Amino acid sequence: MIPINIYDVSKAAGVSIATVSRVLNGAPHVSEKTRRKVLSVMEELGYTPNMFARGLGLGTSRTIGVLCTDTSDLYQGRAVFYLENELRAEGYMAILCCTGRDLENKQNAVRLLLAQKVDALILAGSRYIEPIETNNAYIREAAEQVPVVLMNGSLAGENLYSICCDDRSAVYNAVRALLAQGRRQIHYLYTNHSSSGNKKRRGYELAMEDAGLSFEEKEHYCRKDIAAAQETLAQLHEQGVPMDAVVTSTDALAVGAVKFAARAGLSIPKQLAVIGYDDTQFAQCTQPEITSIDSRVDYLCHMTVKLLMEVLAGQDAPTRTDLPARLVVRGTTDFEN
Repeated sequence: MIPINIYDVSKAAGVSIATVSRVLNGAPHVSEKTRRKVLSVMEELGYTPNMFARGLGLGTSRTIGVLCTDTSDLYQGRAVFYLENELRAEGYMAILCCTGRDLENKQNAVRLLLAQKVDALILAGSRYIEPIETNNAYIREAAEQVPVVLMNGSLAGENLYSICCDDRSAVYNAVRALLAQGRRQIHYLYTNHSSSGNKKRRGYELAMEDAGLSFEEKEHYCRKDIAAAQETLAQLHEQGVPMDAVVTSTDALAVGAVKFAARAGLSIPKQLAVIGYDDTQFAQCTQPEITSIDSRVDYLCHMTVKLLMEVLAGQDAPTRTDLPARLVVRGTTDFEN
């Protein structure tokens, strides 16, 4: 027999999953009529919360499932650290699954966490949003059982919540700042086609389009390492391709750009400006240090957990939140601080 879940209750009662959650949590802002209806449907269907019992029939395991694809990645490693700290401060423990990028592994990890009776899931990073929509079905199915928060990823649906850094605007504004200085040969290096990566690249494209400049031959895919960026730019330089600025999707690629300039004898930032992304330790490991877009991963994690706590408390919470990034100016650009 297939167990009854919160999605079945919401469907039978004709209310949203959030409303069912509010009833379970005894939250205000639910009319008495709606509350009685939901409780009646629960009794009729034989529904009980699929978690360890607590209080008057309300279940919680006080655990949150956290998924990331690669803890060796500086950004994701920091995200896991901040998420665990924020959850612990709220009285929750995190169960971490490092899934890699394979879809089947992601699906298996979600099933494993749901079997552990977690109260909710946090999917950290934009790589959990698949370009083929049907491949996101496992996330929607998980949301039928528990709230799912996508950190730096976006997927619309019932019981799904997205909180993202506004990557597109961040890169757009950085490129516009370079254009305002008269730089026109601005190249862009990127590492992947994730939803976050695509937004960054689109920000670059829009800024170039708005300035009436072509960009197709100035976008360069690189493997995610320093040597790849250095090699890519060196080849372009040898071919006589003009460049006066490089914007990158990660700080690691920006390090490669700085190393290229040093070997090519180009003065930074006078002849070549460089802007990285994420403001990781890489940004401070070169001479000069790298101007970088700070995606504010600590604040993003704080807001992710804050939103999740509101959802678990049965409060109204926005399904989509975009947070601004900020530009940290260092020696690879001649912007004023």
